[in-house]
Amino acid sequence: MGRAKLENRKKIGILGGTFDPAHIGHIIISKEAKKKFKLDQVVWALTKKNPFKTKSSLSLKDRIKYAKNINSKNRFIKIGFYEKKIKSNKTIDLIKYFVKKNNNSKIYFIMGADNLVSFHKWKKSNLIPNLCKILVFDRYGYKAKSLKSPTFKKYNKKDINFIKFRKVNISSSKLRKI
Repeated sequence: MGRAKLENRKKIGILGGTFDPAHIGHIIISKEAKKKFKLDQVVWALTKKNPFKTKSSLSLKDRIKYAKNINSKNRFIKIGFYEKKIKSNKTIDLIKYFVKKNNNSKIYFIMGADNLVSFHKWKKSNLIPNLCKILVFDRYGYKAKSLKSPTFKKYNKKDINFIKFRKVNISSSKLRKI
């Protein structure tokens, strides 16, 4: 593939999670990733249940509906549920699906610094940096832990980009308590 063709490839960001509920923080990191990496699209891949958490407070249907509603003006953000289609709730399988489906595209996996801390425990996490670029967004209270994580130590800055941006101190768990 020629240099010009490589540079003209579509760029797709994937932000996975329960989005229980989706909030302005998700939108901000999606917009920031779009701007900094010139992404054409950011896919919010909702999962039925986070394997590291007990239960979601809202139904999947309600979470999808709410995510679509708060993104009505952000046309570059696509909301989807892929677990039935790919027969898995694992990130590695989601990324493989997007790589195969969009074989001429460049894939970026977007995550919060809190997830980088436990990333090495994810199924086949060691394969993910080979399939896509990982964009890690700092979260309050997680920067030091994430920079000391086994994953951050193992990979270089070519594989994992730690993104500095103006953070919003909000989380889905905080919103559920309101």
